[in-house]
Amino acid sequence: MAGDPPLRIFQILRAPVGGLFRHVRDLTEELGRRGHAVGVIADSLTSDALTAERLEGLRPFASLGIHNLPMPRTLGVADFTTPYRIRKMGRALAVDVMHGHGAKGGLGARFGRSLGQVSLNTPHGGVLNYKPGSMAGRFFRNAERNIGLITDAYIFESAYAQRAFHEQVGEPPCREAVIHNGLAPAEFAPVPLDPDARDFVFIGEFRDVKGIPVLVEALETLRRPDGRPATIAMAGGGPDFELWRQQIAERGLAERIELLGVRPARDALRRGNVLVVPSLAESLPYVILEGAAAGRHVISTTVGGIAEIFGPTAENLVPPGDVAALRTAMQRALDDPVAAGSEAEQRLDFIRPRFSIAHMTDQIEALYREVLAKRRAGAP
Repeated sequence: MAGDPPLRIFQILRAPVGGLFRHVRDLTEELGRRGHAVGVIADSLTSDALTAERLEGLRPFASLGIHNLPMPRTLGVADFTTPYRIRKMGRALAVDVMHGHGAKGGLGARFGRSLGQVSLNTPHGGVLNYKPGSMAGRFFRNAERNIGLITDAYIFESAYAQRAFHEQVGEPPCREAVIHNGLAPAEFAPVPLDPDARDFVFIGEFRDVKGIPVLVEALETLRRPDGRPATIAMAGGGPDFELWRQQIAERGLAERIELLGVRPARDALRRGNVLVVPSLAESLPYVILEGAAAGRHVISTTVGGIAEIFGPTAENLVPPGDVAALRTAMQRALDDPVAAGSEAEQRLDFIRPRFSIAHMTDQIEALYREVLAKRRAGAP
């Protein structure tokens, strides 16, 4: 914040992949631009060329360095030794804030905290990813309840994630906040359509949980107002990609479904007029934010925190796994593009001030200072 001294911060995570890493990357870069001294600590056990490249990209914003320490995926000896090394490093570098991300990052941040420092945890699923009722699930949830006692604050990326944590772990005995992920200013620029763009576009992994079977079945009988069959471009890879390539051919849909492979979201958005995200389970998917920010009409389901992105248009979400409801929503977009465009504008107006990287970082930085002031004042 203006006039406040810069902070010295460690961002701690296990693997630089997925939405968790995007969040850490965006936060690290913005904090670095604001003059804070940031260091990044990640796992050394799974390091490869791509991992190294992603972390190296943060170096210009990480004046406290990029550090690799062992963080095993499952329980291991390093879960006891790595926090000690983080604590030693944090003291040497006079760190103020230990911010852990995910289960292992959260472990390192809290057990690595020293006197005068604060530890925050953003679970990103974390212990909630273990199957409820399983032995591992019970062990790690109980552990999280105990570690909560040495946590200064929890940050949840959605109210949905917060509710899930309360239900499965319990309400934290410390400060907690819902702070949504954000997008960069350039991601709010409109994405033009290719001249030969399809009616719809899907961006995501080819897995059943992403609603692929529901989407393909809904598409089969869709028609444009002029009677021609509706079309879609599908971007992504995943374990079932080849299976669905074969299924699409066998159903006679190869001319109507364009398979793009893995592409950046904004590149894929050029290939379709309406983004469809028919997921059966989600948290707070970046792809919906990206599509809405680019000005696309978005059709999605009532799962996870998606309603938090849709805001005043949340009533238009469809039930997950409901082919008829998804088909109706897609047909409506084909039949009345003006109404679809109006809804897209309303959603964009809602997310623009609420889902930016600047807004996200403002809130996280303020929380850092709040809990740090409380800790240094000697408050319990």
